[in-house]
Amino acid sequence: MKEFKLDTTPKISTGFKTPELYFDTLSEKVTQRLPAKQTKVISIFRNKKHIVLMVAAIFVIALLVPILFSNLTKTNELDESTIENYLSYQSNVTQYDIINLLDDEDIDHLKATVDVDVNEMEMDLYSGDN
Repeated sequence: MKEFKLDTTPKISTGFKTPELYFDTLSEKVTQRLPAKQTKVISIFRNKKHIVLMVAAIFVIALLVPILFSNLTKTNELDESTIENYLSYQSNVTQYDIINLLDDEDIDHLKATVDVDVNEMEMDLYSGDN
């Protein structure tokens, strides 16, 4: 292979030449060819503002949905202990009034749910708590 040295080899011209003062007058020529009317500049963020507002609205709705469901699912029913305490501490309601309001189905339900320990009942009767 033949040895090649950049410093000693003759240089080949490219064939392209620039006229004199070409780069000095280039900017003036380009500005003369530009249209005099300014074009309207459209912001990139203008469309993104709508997207940001939509994301914020979805975020607010996502936070409000559990709050609304919890308010809608609240019941106005009282638990049994609250009703029992109310009835026991009211002086104008007696046990006979409550017995008169119970029907057969309520009495059957009470019999099924009340567990009576026979040993405790015998101990109470034997101790003579009269």
